[in-house]
Amino acid sequence: MSEVGRRWTFTRRDTEPPVAPWIRTRLRAAPGAAVALALLVLATVCLAASFPRAVDRYEDAGLRRAVTDATALRTSVQMSAPPPSLGATQGERESVLRPAAVRERYERILKVIERPLVAEPGQSAYGVRTTKTLEAAEKWLPRPTGLPAHMTLAAQNGLAEHARLRAGRLPRADGPVTATTAELEAAVTTETAERLHIEVGSVIHVPAVERAPLAVRVTGIVAPRDREGAYWATQPILRTPSLVRLPAQGAEPSTYWVGTLLLAPDAAPALLGTPGAPARYWQLAPAPSALTASELPRLASAIAALESGPGLLKVRALTDPEADASTDLDDVLASYAELRSGIRPLIAVAAFGSATVAAVVLLMAGGLAADRRRGELTLLRARGVSLRGLTARLFAETAVVAVPAAALGLAAALLAVPYGRLSYAVWTAAAVALLACAMLPVRAWLTHRAVRVHGAREDLADVRPSRRRTVAELTLLVLASAAVYALRSRGTSGGSGSASGSGDAADLDAAGSGSGDQLVALAPVLIGVIAALVLVRLHPLPLRWLARPAGRLRGAVGHLSLARAGRTSVSAVLPLLALLTALTTAAFGGSVLAGVADARDRAALLNLGADARVEVMGALPAGLPQQLRSASGVREVTPLSIGYQARPGTGVETVPLAGVDPEGYARLARGTHLGAFAADELKAAGGSKASGASKTAGGSKATGGSKAAGGSGAPLPALASPTVADRYGTGPVPVRLEDGSEITVRITVVRELTPAVSGTEFLVVDRAGLGAVPARPTALLLTGDHLDKGALRKAAGPAADVRLRADERARYVDSPLQSGAERVYAVAVAAGSGYAVLALLLALVRAAPERSALLARLRTMGLTRSQGRRLLVLEALPQALLAAVGGALTGWAAVRLLAPGVDLTAVALATPGDTPPPGTAALHTDPASLLLPALAVLLVATGVAAAQAWWTGRRGSVRELRAGDAR
Repeated sequence: MSEVGRRWTFTRRDTEPPVAPWIRTRLRAAPGAAVALALLVLATVCLAASFPRAVDRYEDAGLRRAVTDATALRTSVQMSAPPPSLGATQGERESVLRPAAVRERYERILKVIERPLVAEPGQSAYGVRTTKTLEAAEKWLPRPTGLPAHMTLAAQNGLAEHARLRAGRLPRADGPVTATTAELEAAVTTETAERLHIEVGSVIHVPAVERAPLAVRVTGIVAPRDREGAYWATQPILRTPSLVRLPAQGAEPSTYWVGTLLLAPDAAPALLGTPGAPARYWQLAPAPSALTASELPRLASAIAALESGPGLLKVRALTDPEADASTDLDDVLASYAELRSGIRPLIAVAAFGSATVAAVVLLMAGGLAADRRRGELTLLRARGVSLRGLTARLFAETAVVAVPAAALGLAAALLAVPYGRLSYAVWTAAAVALLACAMLPVRAWLTHRAVRVHGAREDLADVRPSRRRTVAELTLLVLASAAVYALRSRGTSGGSGSASGSGDAADLDAAGSGSGDQLVALAPVLIGVIAALVLVRLHPLPLRWLARPAGRLRGAVGHLSLARAGRTSVSAVLPLLALLTALTTAAFGGSVLAGVADARDRAALLNLGADARVEVMGALPAGLPQQLRSASGVREVTPLSIGYQARPGTGVETVPLAGVDPEGYARLARGTHLGAFAADELKAAGGSKASGASKTAGGSKATGGSKAAGGSGAPLPALASPTVADRYGTGPVPVRLEDGSEITVRITVVRELTPAVSGTEFLVVDRAGLGAVPARPTALLLTGDHLDKGALRKAAGPAADVRLRADERARYVDSPLQSGAERVYAVAVAAGSGYAVLALLLALVRAAPERSALLARLRTMGLTRSQGRRLLVLEALPQALLAAVGGALTGWAAVRLLAPGVDLTAVALATPGDTPPPGTAALHTDPASLLLPALAVLLVATGVAAAQAWWTGRRGSVRELRAGDAR
C-alpha cells in the first residue's frame, strides 16, 4: 500500500509499476521526425552503396571492351612446343602429335592457369602446324611476280564446330597416318579458295623428306562462323592468305602468296615427313566475362607467371622442356590501367565532395534533433540520468529508425545497380547507418556533459575564437595547401605513366589506384572548407558596419534584419560548410563535364575541319559544291584541293598540300578558330584563277593555259605549320606535286592548326597558282546546323567519304569506361547539390521557431505582415548571398588553382590502345556551373523565408507567445 497525494492505491510488493517503453514513447511523440530521418538515411545509403557498384560496373565493362576490341592475336596466350626430338623413335615422335596426346596436354595446361585468368573453351584451340612454309609447285596457283605460292599445313581441333561447309566435305584421315603417308585430305577457307583459285578436288603438292612430294587433296571449302573469334583470328593465316613481299633495293619487290591447308587432326603425324618443322601449339583465349578490374593486379601476375614464371615451368613439365608462351594481353591491360588511372582521380573528387556534403547534412539533422529536445535532455540530466545512460538510450532510439532504413536503402541500391562487389556496398551502408545512429548521441554528449538548468544563448559570437578552433582551421589550411600543390605539380594521373610500358602487377596496381594520394582528390573539398571557415569568421563584420548607418534610416526593419544577420554562432558553420563545399564541388564538376564536352567538340573539329567533310580519292564532280550549298542546314561550302604526297625541296619527305580559295578559307578559319589569317596573306600574285601553268618535272609547262604565279613567276604565298616552316624557312621552296608538276612557294604565314589538314605538317596555298589537275577540288568542308548525313551522302555519291562532326564526336564516348565515369560523375555532383539544398532547408527549419516567436512579439508592437515578410527575407538574404557569392568565387578559385594539374584527356578522348587525337583537354571554368547553383541558393533561401513569414502571419500571436515557452 502506497500513498500518492491524498489517494491510496494497493499494489503487489513483487511487481513494478507499469512504465511506458522509452523508444516506443519517443517514436510516438515525434513520428514526423522519425519518418524524415528514415527517408534521409534511406536516400543516403542508397546513393552511397550504389556508388562503388556503379564504379565496378563501368570499370569491368571497360576492361572487357578493351580486351574484346583488341585482336585475338594480341589477347590470346599462345604456347608452343618445338618439333619432337630426333633422338626418339619414329613411333614416339608420331604418338606425340596424335590428337589424344595433344588434347591431354591441353587439359593439363588449363589446370595450370591461375585465376582470375580463365580460358574460354569455345574459342581456345590446340593442334599441330608447320612452322616453315612449304613451296607449292602447282602452276595454276597465282604468282604475282613469278614466285610460286607457299603453304602452311595445320591440323587444328574443332574445325566442324567453328566453320560452315560451303562446298564438298570436311577432311578426314582414313586409316592410321604416319610420316610416310603419301596423300592427305584438307579444307580451305572461302578467302583462301578465292584468292588462290582453289576448288574442291584440287591437289596441291608440297615437298617431302627423302621421298616424293606429299599430295594434299582439297575436299571442302569452309567459311568461319566467327571470323574475328580467337579460334580463327589468333592465327589469321588459317583463314586469310597473306601476300609476302621480299625485301628489294630499288626495283619493285617480289611477292608470293602464303595460304593454309586445314588437315584433319588425325593427319598430324604426316607433317613429320615434310621439311616444315611441325610443332604442337595450344592457344588460350581469355574469357572476357571472367575479367574484373578489381583483380587487375592478380590477372597481370597470372599472365607473368605463364610467360616467364612458375606457370611456364609447369607447362614445360607437362609438354616439353623447350616449350614457350607468349601474349600481348599484358600490354592491353597496361593500356587499360593507364586510361583508368586518368579517370579515377576525377571520380574521387566528385565522391569526396558529395560524401562531405552528405555527412554535413546528417550532422545537421542530428543537431536539429538535439536542439528540438534540448529542454527534455537538460531536464533528464538534472533529474539524475547518467551521461552514458542518456547516450545509450538516444543511440538505441535512433538505431530503431536508422538501421531498417539503411537496410531498405541497401536493398534499393542492389536493385538499382545489380552488378558489383557486395562487400563494398555493405560497408558503405554500415558506415552511413553508424553515422546516422551516432550523430544525436554524440551531440547530446557534447552538449550535456555538465548538468545545467538553463543553456546559454546561441545567437551570440565569442569575442575571440578558441585556440582549438584556430589550430583546427590552420591544420585544414595546411592540408588544403598541400593538396593544391600536389595536384598542380603531379596532376590527377601522376604516376600512371609507368603502366604504359609494363604489365607488371605492381605497375598495374599503382596505375589502377590513380595518383595513390587521396589528399589530392580532397583538394576541392578542402578549399571549400577553408572558404567556409574564413567566411564564418569575417562575414559578421561588414554586416555590423552596415547596421550602424541602417539604424539612422526611417523604419526598424533594415536595421533589425542586419543586426540579427550579423549575429553568428557555431551552428552557422555547418550550413555554410555544406553550401560552400557543394557549390565548389558543383562548380568543379560542372567545369569538368563542360571541359570534356568542349574537348570532344574540339577534337572532332580538328579531325574534320568543319561541321562536315566530304572527300574522295580523286576529283569531285564539278556541280557537287553548288548542289551541297542548297542542302538543308548548309550555310557555306569551302572546296579544297588536297594532295597528300607533295614533296618540298629536294628531299624525300612528303607534306600534305591544300589548295584553297583564300577568301572562303579565311572565313572558315576564323569561324572555327583554327589558325585564323587574313585572306590577302595567301592570295597569289595577280589573283588569277587556276590555269594550269605550273611546270612539270621535266621543266615544260603543264597543259592548261597561261602562266600563273606558281610557274616561272613569283613564288606562291603559303601557310605552313611550325614544323614545316622551321624545316624549309621563308625562302622560295620548290614543291613537286602528285601529278608531277612543280610549283614554288614562299612561307608567309605560320599557324599551328588549319581546317584543311589535321596533323603537325601541312602547306596551304592559293588554288589560283596550281595547274588544272592539282587545282581540282578533292574535298569539301561544310558549315551549318543540323546537317543531314543521309542527304549529303546521297548527293555526294557512294564513292565519297561523308563524315559529320557529330558522328566524329560520338566516337569518343563509345568506351564504357568513359561514358560510365561521366554518368557517375554527373550523378555525384547532382547528389551533392541536392544535399546542399537540404542543408539550407535544415538551417532554415532550425531557426524557424525562434523567427516565428520574434514575428509574434514584433506584431504585438505594431509590425505589419508585409514588414514581417521583409524582415525575414532581409535577415536570410545576407547569409544566402554570402554563401552564393562565396561559393561561386571558391569554385572559380578551385578551378583556376587546380586546372594546371587536371588532365581531361583520359575521360574525354583516349581509348585503350589508342592515341588521343590532337588537342589539349584542359580544365576551364564553366560560367553556368558557377552561377546557376549560386542563384538556386539565393532563390531557395529567400523563398523559404517568404513562405515562413506568410505561414506565421496566418497563425495567431497568442499561440507563439505561450507562457513558459523557451523560445
